[in-house]
Amino acid sequence: MKFRLKDLLLMALVFAAMAALLVLAYQFRRDGWLFWALAVLAAPSLAAFIFGAPFVPATMEAARGMTEAAGLKPGETVYDIGCGDGRVVYLAVRDYGVKGVGIELSPLVYLLARARGLLWRSGAEIKLGDFRWHDLSGADAVFCYLSGDVLAALETKLKKELRPGARVVSLVYRFPSWKESRSLTCGGLPVRVYIKE
Repeated sequence: MKFRLKDLLLMALVFAAMAALLVLAYQFRRDGWLFWALAVLAAPSLAAFIFGAPFVPATMEAARGMTEAAGLKPGETVYDIGCGDGRVVYLAVRDYGVKGVGIELSPLVYLLARARGLLWRSGAEIKLGDFRWHDLSGADAVFCYLSGDVLAALETKLKKELRPGARVVSLVYRFPSWKESRSLTCGGLPVRVYIKE
C-alpha cells in the first residue's frame, strides 16, 4: 500500500501525540488529577490502536472511489465508521450533498478530524465514541476501513440495523460472512460494496 508523505506525517503525528501523553502521564503520576487526565485521553487512543483499527488514512483516490462506489444521492444519510481524519465523510458531504456522520473511537484522531472539518468547512458531524453505541438504522450508506474482530462486530450490527437496500463500502478488508455485491480497485486498493437485503 502506498502512502503520500502527508498521510505518513499525519500517522506519525498521532502516534507521537499518544506516546507524549503516555510519557507525560508517567511523569505526573504523583500529581493525581493530571496523571488521570492524561491517562484518560491517551488510553482510548492506545486501545483503539491495539484492539481496534489503527489510524491509517485512506488515500484521497481511495476515498473518492469509496464515495463513487456507494452510488450516493443528495439527501441520503451516510456514516463513516472509524472515520479517522474524516476525509471520506467530508468528501461525501461536499461532493454528493448527503448528510454525513463520522464516528471515531480515538480522542486524538477525533480532534484531528474536527480540525480537518474546520478546514474543509464541511457540514459532516464527527462523533467521538464506539460505533457499537450508535444507532445506524437511518443509514443509506456506511463506509469503513476496518479489519479483524472489529469488522466482524460491525457486520453483526449492520445486518441487524440497516434497512434493505442500504449500501456498505469497505476499503481493503472483507466482511467475514457477507457476500460482496461488487468490488473495484481504486489507487491499487480493493473497494468492496455490500447491499443489505
